Order: sequence, then C-alpha cells, then structure tokens
Amino acid sequence: MKILKSKKALSPVIAAIILIAVTVAVSIAVAAWMGALTFTFMATEQIQITNVEFGGTGSNKWIAITINNTGTSPVTINEFWINNAKQTISSFTIPANSGHLLNQTYSWTAGANYQVKLLSSKGNQFYYSAVAPTS
Repeated sequence: MKILKSKKALSPVIAAIILIAVTVAVSIAVAAWMGALTFTFMATEQIQITNVEFGGTGSNKWIAITINNTGTSPVTINEFWINNAKQTISSFTIPANSGHLLNQTYSWTAGANYQVKLLSSKGNQFYYSAVAPTS
C-alpha cells in the first residue's frame, strides 16, 4: 500500500471557508440574543390623554383627565401640570394596555384654554390641550 505524503486531509482553503462560516453563524446567534435583550430593556413608554373633563361649581371645581397606556411597559406618572403650574398628586402607575382616571381639584375658568402635562418617572412628557366649557 502506497502512502501519499504530499496529500493533506483538508486543504487550507476549505478550512478557512469553514472557519469563516462558523464565525458568521456564531456572530448571528449572538446578535439575535443581544437584540432580544435590547427589546426587553427598551420597552416603549407611551400614554395618550384621551379626554379632559371640567366639572363642579364655585369653590368645588375639578378637572378629570382620562389616561390610556398604549405602550408595552407600565408607566409611572410622577408629576402633573396644568398651564405650567405643578399640581400636587401622589405618583401612580398605569399598567400596559390599561387606563387611569386622574381627578384633580382645580379652579378653572369657563372658556379658558388649559394645557395638561404629565411627566413620567423616565422623564417623558405627555401633553393635551382642552378648553373649559362656557356653560
């Protein structure tokens, strides 16, 4: 039996191609795994103020704000402003795909325009403008 000493089991070119293919496959797997982690940490915080209602009479006037969390993570509201005046509230959390009704005592004026601002614990600001009824 004749042994060929000049022949190699695997040529260097084929070995290089296999090495590159394995490296690319591992890179794709790591990128997919990191992407999944990124989406977990970057859940969106999105709320909509869908309605502002004015009610009460005399010194017992109030404003009711309807808030819907349309994002993928719970939203904690820390601050509430009306026309650039910070209102006193206790912070509250709205679960994803849920709503909340915020009632606030506020002496509003008929026919006046009011800008509502909510500030979340992540620093996001959400605005809504409404006009108080005239009657």
